Amino acid sequence: MSVVEPGAVSSDLVGRVKRILLTPSPEWERIDTEPATIKGLYVGYVCILAAIPAVAGLVGSLVFGQGIPGVATIRPSPVGAIIGAVVGYGLSLLSVFVLSLIIDALAPSFDGQKNKLQAFKVAAYSGTAGWVAGIFGLFPPLAIIGGLLGLYGLYLLYTGLPRVMKAPKEKAIGYTIVTVICAIVLYVIVGAVTGFVVGAAAIGGGLAASKAVSSDTASVTVNGATFDTSRIEAATKRMEAAQAGKVSSASPEALKALLPGGVSGYARTSLESQSAGADGLAIVSAKGEYEKDGKRFTLSVTDLGAMSGMAALAGAMNAQSSTETDNGYEKVGQVNGQMTTEKWDRQASSGGYTVVVADRFSVEANGEAGGIDDLKRAVASVDAGKLKSLAR
Repeated sequence: MSVVEPGAVSSDLVGRVKRILLTPSPEWERIDTEPATIKGLYVGYVCILAAIPAVAGLVGSLVFGQGIPGVATIRPSPVGAIIGAVVGYGLSLLSVFVLSLIIDALAPSFDGQKNKLQAFKVAAYSGTAGWVAGIFGLFPPLAIIGGLLGLYGLYLLYTGLPRVMKAPKEKAIGYTIVTVICAIVLYVIVGAVTGFVVGAAAIGGGLAASKAVSSDTASVTVNGATFDTSRIEAATKRMEAAQAGKVSSASPEALKALLPGGVSGYARTSLESQSAGADGLAIVSAKGEYEKDGKRFTLSVTDLGAMSGMAALAGAMNAQSSTETDNGYEKVGQVNGQMTTEKWDRQASSGGYTVVVADRFSVEANGEAGGIDDLKRAVASVDAGKLKSLAR
């Protein structure tokens, strides 16, 4: 007799979808206690439903193009469209796993119980509305309707969190809001990675795309790149620590002291700092203005606080992108193990350069300069060693 993986697909798949959408509260009660595994939920539910928007979007873009019919329509190449659909599908599978780690890490901050399987149930089933609504991608002008219907997933998340993660109902709203904020940042990162891969495919004329999800932990491979889920989990622990008030924000004065009086001939003309929010959840920053020969830029240091987990998450997911035009370029990626963004407008002789130190402090130079190297030297003038000490 064959063994069926708990949570694997069954003849009741359609029934589960109907019940979670129409009567979520009693369905979450059933989900809470039923046996399952992460692998089973992936194979029997997530992989099937996540394919709906991927396939619908692919068909819609090839048949109708992208844009507004009769106004401005772009028809992607078949190769680019297929690669975009495959990569987007793979990253959507990865997103469910990452979101489950976030839900699990945040649970104690809202008096819930940490449980990776239960958190994965919430992440998997709360995505039902968005996946089903993805069918509107068959006709791109209606895709916005699908997006609006997908917002119903927020309600599913709200009803599922207190039941499955054992969080008090009075804290469900806060739990939901924080989870949604984290999810938004996560999906922005995923969108950036998808855009980069699709763009590379369009330029290169082809790219082999593959995806693999481990049964429960280990690693996830998308398009040949392996993401270390231990680093992803470490990022969610950062968010948990911040939410629990275990992270002390740097003082504004400490950040101001790191800004030099001058750099590469640019003299500092002003210095200020600001802080907003409670300790651990605060965003603290210091900023100086520098000027030389009519060119002016700002150099700032920001303690990302609770959002430092997102910076770590971006690093763990190896988020990167690159674009270039006749007038300039913009790129995001890892440089010496640190998330770095760089952009430069040759015509305006202005741009920006940002480095995230210790997955917590953002050091950014932004404005007019003699060249991008001036901005890089300004960022390098901030003592990274002291920032790492503050992070510890």
